[in-house]
Formats: sequence, structure tokens, C-alpha cells
Amino acid sequence: MSMTTENSSNLRTTRTGSPEGMERRPIVAPPVDIYENTDEILVVADVPGARPESITVKVEKGELYLYARRDDAGAPKGTPSVALDYARTFLVPRGIHAEKISAEMNAGVLRIHLPKSEALKPRRIEGKAG
Repeated sequence: MSMTTENSSNLRTTRTGSPEGMERRPIVAPPVDIYENTDEILVVADVPGARPESITVKVEKGELYLYARRDDAGAPKGTPSVALDYARTFLVPRGIHAEKISAEMNAGVLRIHLPKSEALKPRRIEGKAG
């Protein structure tokens, strides 16, 4: 998974090197499902058309940032542009092992695993007869 960031706009220059204008790309909040079990929180995001190398997932200041880029390369000429950026931010609960977060991409679906620390995992307390 790429850990680099990309800007949502690119600056084009003329032959003289002066700025010509900004390329504007739509930014879309991808649909996301969030699941929780005893060991982790799982974030499942639909990012169809995004390449795995264009995906950035990071945790910073208690927030999970998700960014992916979909290019319109290969789209037939004359069809509307399908290039866009996916972006989403979530608050991460305390007790998540940020250094153990992992992500995988398969068929346009990004899965982000947020493992829980032992303090967040449920535990059974035995009652003693007395």
C-alpha cells in the first residue's frame, strides 16, 4: 500500500514555465462500511477504478485518512471524464494500535484493519463464591 500523499489538483505550466491553470478533479466520499469484533475494527471502502499504488491510508492526531485516485486512462475518446479522487476521514477511538494498522485492496474494495489493544478487548470476569 502506498504511503505517499498526492494533491487533488495538478499545476500545468506553459512552455515558459509559468502557471497556466489548475486541473480540477471531483472529490467523492466513497461508501464505507465499518465492522467491529473483539480483535479489530474493519473499515471497508468502495473505491472502484483506483489503483493500489494511488491509495494513501494514514492515522494522524486520532484521525484515519483515506485517499485514492481514479484516473480516466483507457476511457474511450468522447466519453465523459471519469477521473476523480476519493477522500474520507474518520475519528479513531483510543486504544487502536496505530503501528499495526494494515490495508489491502482487491477488486475496487479497500479493507483497512484497525487492531485493538488489549485494554479495549472484552474480558470475562469470574465471580468467586464467598
